[in-house]
Amino acid sequence: MAAQEPLLEVRDLRLEYLVPGGRITALSGIDFAIDAGSALGLVGESGSGKSTAALAIIDLLPQEARWSAGTIRFGGLELSRLTARQRAELRGDRIGTVFQDPFTSLNPALPVGLQVAEPLIEHRGMTRATALARAIDLLDEVGIPRPQEVARSYPHQLSGGMQQRALIAAALSCEPALLVLDEPTTALDVTIEAQILELLRDLQERRRLGILFITHNLGVVTRLCDEVCVLYAGQIVENGPVGRVLARPAHPYTKGLIASLPELRARRRARLSAIPGRLPDLAHLPQGCIFHPRCPFGEARCCAPQAMIDLGDGVEARCWKADALLDQRWPGVDGQAGADAASRAPGTPIVRLDGLHKHFRGGGFLSSLLPGRGRSTVRAVDGVSLAVNRAETLGLVGESGSGKSTLGRCIVRLLDPTAGRITVAGTEVTDLRPSQLRGLRKQAQIIFQNPDSSLNPRKRVGRIVERPLELFTRLDGPERRARTGQLLDMVGLPPDYAERYPHQLSGGEKQRVGIARALATEPDFLVCDEPVSALDVSVQAAVLNLLADLRERFGLSYLFISHDLAVVAHLSDRIAVMYAGTIVEEGTTAQVLEPPYHPYTEALLSAVPLPNPRLRQRERVRLRAAAAGSPAWSGIGCPFQARCPRKLGTICEEVAPPDMPAAPGHRIACHIPLEELRRVPPAVPVPGTDEPAGYTGRTAAKEEDHRVEGA
Repeated sequence: MAAQEPLLEVRDLRLEYLVPGGRITALSGIDFAIDAGSALGLVGESGSGKSTAALAIIDLLPQEARWSAGTIRFGGLELSRLTARQRAELRGDRIGTVFQDPFTSLNPALPVGLQVAEPLIEHRGMTRATALARAIDLLDEVGIPRPQEVARSYPHQLSGGMQQRALIAAALSCEPALLVLDEPTTALDVTIEAQILELLRDLQERRRLGILFITHNLGVVTRLCDEVCVLYAGQIVENGPVGRVLARPAHPYTKGLIASLPELRARRRARLSAIPGRLPDLAHLPQGCIFHPRCPFGEARCCAPQAMIDLGDGVEARCWKADALLDQRWPGVDGQAGADAASRAPGTPIVRLDGLHKHFRGGGFLSSLLPGRGRSTVRAVDGVSLAVNRAETLGLVGESGSGKSTLGRCIVRLLDPTAGRITVAGTEVTDLRPSQLRGLRKQAQIIFQNPDSSLNPRKRVGRIVERPLELFTRLDGPERRARTGQLLDMVGLPPDYAERYPHQLSGGEKQRVGIARALATEPDFLVCDEPVSALDVSVQAAVLNLLADLRERFGLSYLFISHDLAVVAHLSDRIAVMYAGTIVEEGTTAQVLEPPYHPYTEALLSAVPLPNPRLRQRERVRLRAAAAGSPAWSGIGCPFQARCPRKLGTICEEVAPPDMPAAPGHRIACHIPLEELRRVPPAVPVPGTDEPAGYTGRTAAKEEDHRVEGA
C-alpha cells in the first residue's frame, strides 16, 4: 500500500531577492514535509529565511523575490502551476495564517467580529449576518470570554493575547487543513503563550490540522511541534524529531542555539555561550559550510561543500563530522555557576521605593475583562515598597499590565507618581520639578524594549550616543566625539558605526546603541525595560553577557524588567514578582525559584516552555477563570484572588494578604500558610537533574476550561 502523500511538501526550494547591485540568496534548496495532524517547527536566527519560506507557501512574497527552483505541493496540488487567483483562493480558505504582531495584522478601524467573519464572506459566500454569528462561535472556540461583546469591540480594546486569539479564530474560520504561524507568541506573556500553545495543540488534534510553526524559541518548539528544521542563512542544517534533535543536537549551529539559552535554574552559568559573529552576507556566502566562520569545531575540510548526512532515527545534519560531534557540547556551556545574592556582601540601597502609587484614569470594556483593574481608576502601581542595592540586579517579573514598566518609568521620573516616595542615591526625587531633574537623569537612565522606536531613524549612531553628553556634561565637541567612540567600543561596536543610521544595524547592534546612550552620563542605576525580548537567542545571550560585564566593571545597579523568567533568573541577584500593581513575592533568585511560592509565582514558573524534550508534558498550573460579569478587583482583599487556583474563600476576598517572611530576605504576600506553600513541588528542574519534582494529580490547579480572564 502506497504511503499517504504529505499535506504540505517543499522540495529543493530556492529563492532570491533582487537588490541594488545584484541578487541575494534567501533560500538555498530547502526540503521539508508536514502531514495532516502534525506540527513542524522552523527555527533559526532573524535573516535565516524562516519567514521567506512561509511567504512562499502562502504566495505573499514581495515583488523583488524570485522563485528560481523547487516545488511546493499542498493537498496534491503543485502551487507553482496554479494561477495567482487560484493561489489567493487557497490562502485564507484551506491555508490559514497567523502573523507575529496582531497590532499590525488587525485593522484598527473594523470591529473584531467582522474581521473574523471576513474569510467566511470571501471564501464561503456567507451573508454578513450568518458570518458574524459564526465568528462569535469561533471566538468562543478559541477561549475568548464574552465573545459577543468582543465581536463588537475594536482591536485596541483587547489585550495582546485576546488579539492573537482573534487572529487564530479568523485563520480557522474556513476550517483550513494547514495553519502557518509566524512567531505568533513572541510578544505574549508566558502564561498567555502557554494558553495559546495548548489551544493550538487541542485544535491540531481535534481538526487534524497541519501546522508550520516559525519561531526562534526552542522551548515553544518543544511544547508544540513533532518535527523541527533548523535553518541557517537559507539552508536547512539539521532536521528530525523534536525529542531527538533538541536532546542530542548534531549540527554545531543547533548546539550553539541551545547553548545560548539561559536556564531556568537557581544556580545559573556565569556567562551564556553566545554564537560569535553574525549571519553571513547572503550576497557573498562562505565557500563550503556556510556556518564554518562562526563554528568552534571547524577544520579545513569544512571549506568543501556539505551534504545532508543521515544520522538515523529520522535525523539529518549538514555537517561532515556530525557523527563525531553528537556527544560534544558547545564550548563554554559548562561554565562556573554565577553567584547568588545570598553569597554576596549586603549592599546599601541606591534606589528605595516607599509605598509608591501610580494611578491612571481609565476604564471601559477592557477594564471589565482584566483582573485587578477598576472601571474608573487603574491602579498601575499600588503601594509598592522595594529597594535596589548598589552593584545589584533586581529582576521584576509579571504579566503585561502588572505595572512593571510603569514602576520603572516612575523611578526615572518619566511618569509622575500619584503617592509615595522615591529615593535615588540618598536624594528624594518624588516631587522634583522637570527643571530639577538634571541630577536624576545623570544618575539614573533607562534602556527601552524596542530600539526601533527609541532610536531616532534620522540621526546617525554617533549623534544619538553623543546627545546625552551634550546635555549633561561640559565636554566640548572633540571631547564628546572621543567619548562617543569609547562608549561604542565599551558595548562592542566598531568606531565606524558612529556614521551609520539605525536601519543599517541588526537588532542586537541597535540595542547596544541604546545601552551606549544610557551609559553616556555615567549613571549608577539603569532601568532595563524588556531589553532583550525582541532579540534572537544568540544575540540575546551576547547582550546579557554585556550587561553582566558592565555591572561588574562599573558597579552598576539594574532594575531588570521582563516577562521571560529564564532571562531574569540568569541575570538577577534578587527577583520581585508583580501582579496588579503589587509585589506578591520578593527574594533572592534561588528563593523565588524554589518552594515556597506565591501561587502566582508558581503559575508563571510552570508556564515557561523549557527546551528539554523530557519536560514536554510537565503539568502547567492553570489560573482560574473569573465568572462572566464578575466585578474587577475593588482594592479590597487579595488582588490575585479572582484567578488564584488555591483561593481559600472569603478571607482572600475581604482581607489584604499579609507579607509573610518565608526566610531572611524572602517575603510572600498570601493568606495560605507557609507550611502548606512549602509542600508544593518545585516548578522548575531540580539542580543536577532534568526533571521537575512533582506535577502529578494537582487537582486544585485545574481549570474548568481554557477561558482565562484577560487572555
